[in-house]
Amino acid sequence: MKHLRTILGGLIIAFLITSCSNNETNEPLVKSVESKSIENLHAPGKGRGNYTGPFTKFSFSEGKQVTGDNWDIAFRATEIIINGGEKGALLEDIDRVHSAALVLKTGTFTSIKEAPTDSEFKQDKKDALALLKGSGNGWYTYDSSNHTISPAPGKVLVIKTHNGHYVKVEISSYYKDKKPSHTSSQYFTFKYVYNPNKGDKSFQ
Repeated sequence: MKHLRTILGGLIIAFLITSCSNNETNEPLVKSVESKSIENLHAPGKGRGNYTGPFTKFSFSEGKQVTGDNWDIAFRATEIIINGGEKGALLEDIDRVHSAALVLKTGTFTSIKEAPTDSEFKQDKKDALALLKGSGNGWYTYDSSNHTISPAPGKVLVIKTHNGHYVKVEISSYYKDKKPSHTSSQYFTFKYVYNPNKGDKSFQ
């Protein structure tokens, strides 16, 4: 009986050692990319052209508006900033506390299957934003005949987030419920594909 207990004890210890060893050597599971849409994110700004007021901060890992330092991108009227670089290009600008970066790519949303090389990404600077301001310079165009703002076709934002993930973003509307009017502006609707695997540039 004593001999049997010794054998059983040895088998249990061997099983535990094998299990621990397997757990330590197993590679982390690869997570699937996430496709999401955000509707009517309100990003009000006071003034015209040069805006003032607080920014609406957004985190792609959280998938929602945030108030802390864990933001990746922030909106204020037509202005879009990222959480990387330096403040100073805008009125009432805010600190960039992480190392997010951005590049504006030309192409359809589906055709951009991975993030480009890191050398293409830009951060905000004191004299210029990574995503330039003004009609035709960045994400939008302005129609003076009806005073409306429209997302520039074929423009996709590719972002390296504040914590090293990659995401592509396409803005589809600047108006609440996608209905342009003078009283419904500064509401962003956009879709994005986010890769939850840190450092992985694939959007598939």
